[in-house]
Amino acid sequence: MKNDPVDVLIIGAGASGAAVAWSLADTKMHILCLDQGGWMNPAEYPSTGRDWEAKFYGEWSSSPNVRRRPEDYPINDDNSPIKVVNFNAVGGSTVMYTAHWPRLHPSDFKVKTLDGVADDWPIDYDALTPFFEENDRMMGVSGLSGDPLSPLSHPPMPQQPLGLSGPLIGKAMNKLGWHWWPSDTTVATMDYEGRARCINLGHCTPACAQGAKASTDITYWPHAVRAGVELKTHCRVREILTNEHGMASGAVYYDKDGVEQFQPAEVVIIACNGVGTPRLLLNSASGKFPNGLANSSGLVGKNLMFHPYAQIYGFVKEPTDSNRAPPTCLWSKEFYDTDLSRGFVRGYGIQFGRGAGPVFEAVASEQKGILPWGKDHHRVFRKLNGHRLAVSAICEDLPEEHNRVTLDPVLKDSHGIPAPKIDYTISANSRKMMDHGLARGREILEAAGASDICINDPIPWGGWHLLGTARMGTDPARSVVNEWGRSHDVKNLFIVDGSIFVTSGGVNPTSTIQALALYIADQMKQRLANLFD
Repeated sequence: MKNDPVDVLIIGAGASGAAVAWSLADTKMHILCLDQGGWMNPAEYPSTGRDWEAKFYGEWSSSPNVRRRPEDYPINDDNSPIKVVNFNAVGGSTVMYTAHWPRLHPSDFKVKTLDGVADDWPIDYDALTPFFEENDRMMGVSGLSGDPLSPLSHPPMPQQPLGLSGPLIGKAMNKLGWHWWPSDTTVATMDYEGRARCINLGHCTPACAQGAKASTDITYWPHAVRAGVELKTHCRVREILTNEHGMASGAVYYDKDGVEQFQPAEVVIIACNGVGTPRLLLNSASGKFPNGLANSSGLVGKNLMFHPYAQIYGFVKEPTDSNRAPPTCLWSKEFYDTDLSRGFVRGYGIQFGRGAGPVFEAVASEQKGILPWGKDHHRVFRKLNGHRLAVSAICEDLPEEHNRVTLDPVLKDSHGIPAPKIDYTISANSRKMMDHGLARGREILEAAGASDICINDPIPWGGWHLLGTARMGTDPARSVVNEWGRSHDVKNLFIVDGSIFVTSGGVNPTSTIQALALYIADQMKQRLANLFD
């Protein structure tokens, strides 16, 4: 069967693919999105049953190497202390994420100017402000405006309740004189545009059966599809082809029956995350592009930034929120910007965890050696279960070229496409930052009266944030795409996901990824006349 050409082909239906599809829909161009996963059925989500925690260790693991759904691809992350976690479906990893919703700060876009490290972004925070606001409305954000240490946001819904854990954390921070604030989240605190409010069904990860958590399959995609965007599921893209003029001509993919297809397109947009995007570009090598597509700089796959998480937790006498959603309801930006007296440049955000469910608590505490077997097992478990408080420092990774994604020479996915291989080490600067975060976390827990303190350093299954592997910039020798997401080498090829980040900041990136996707879509619409040149 021959596929008719489309005006715009989007690869990936997650956070950024959905946003760019929705924004471009008003052009009335023929837009097609391919995703290797399918539409999710919330009735099948783990939070509909009592065994939801057990499923998190198997078919609903955050790691594709554990989960191994047919839609997943394997990732060789043996050479990394942080393991990649993602999800392949309509909605992408927004189906699985914890819905924590900070923005990058204005300072994050000027790291070279401010601190003499890494590079400045070719755009600044102000360029993204209207798109942050638009995205907050589309995703449905809850929060409390006016945080003195965060960029100003205007969440359309009130903040999450502080619950049992929030006051314990807030009082400890007040005792230390440190900043804290209710965090923005994309969990609905009231009925919002067809989404029901949160009823604390369970932990927001792995997925929200209530639909209170914003994932793009229930926010952006219904609007985009109604506006005429076509979305084909269970289509795994192998490579992007180019024509004799060096322009992208479309993509080769395997359909739901495993049949190889070619989809011609005038414009190609990649939205496959910071691991999937370099994998696709490197796998699209050809005679004209021997080192991979859009890779004249040699930077495709390099400068991978993960955000190492240094976590410290303990147990208080008072009851905490345990597994009630959302897991992170407070943040602190006390140590966000550079203070050289700390011994490192840049900084970190702090996320506070409300607690953990009983199965997770039992497994984790047994592993840490604080939950014994035998006659004391139940007594100690009762002391731990429903009494956990956690402090996590989300540390800014600076870009380093040796942290990279390449194609594995042996490992392949179920269609025979080479799998990505991760090489990643934690830098000396990040190590000092993590140590500082752990020390401050210990002070916070002690101020809250916690005991049995444990550390995850880094959180091993913490590779949620996949950034930097196809960075943006004005110099084609030092970047992969320009300041509006367009490939320097292939003029009708665009990238809109986290791979285009220049630096990582010290916060979760999804809000900024989507604002960037909306910004790039807006730039494309303003420049429609020369998109095809």
